[in-house]
Amino acid sequence: MVKLNKIYTRTGDDGSTGLVDGSRAPKHAARIEAIGAVDEANSAIGFAAVELRGTDRGEALTRIQNDLFDLGADLATPLGKVGGEDFEPSEMVLRIVQAQVDWLEQAIDRANENLEPLTSFVLPGGSEGAARVHLARASVRRAERSTTALAESEPVNPAASAYLNRLSDYLFVLARVLNDNGAADVTWTPGENR
Repeated sequence: MVKLNKIYTRTGDDGSTGLVDGSRAPKHAARIEAIGAVDEANSAIGFAAVELRGTDRGEALTRIQNDLFDLGADLATPLGKVGGEDFEPSEMVLRIVQAQVDWLEQAIDRANENLEPLTSFVLPGGSEGAARVHLARASVRRAERSTTALAESEPVNPAASAYLNRLSDYLFVLARVLNDNGAADVTWTPGENR
């Protein structure tokens, strides 16, 4: 269990932040950018979860928020000392694992069963819940871009990248479910306002 006695430490006043292995990184480093983007996505999912509170879908979003904290811890643990030489989880190291990706894939398949087929690109919107989920989806895509940018220069757990990719798919499908299984989707009309 995490216990935080003090919120401010002053250690970041120099523009750096601590990683799980005890090293420090500039707050503008690619790794910290990816961690921050995951945090923003988690906050956006929380905004959507409030609208869906008390439902199975709201519970699924809370589960995902917990997974995103695992993902942030994964990104905050570079390979090496504490992180080991591979991306295997351990008692001391949190890593996203394939089972978390599989859960998302199964949730996508279940949600997709009753959706109206797509006839155009979907505009973010429709119901309040769908609009919030679309906002979260866009935030997750940003987190995915930040994570793949990090992966160009440092090793990143492939399961973490896969999780973010599936999560954006899940949120897209969930938004359609919330729009009356796609019947109330707002669709793009190309060139409509020319």
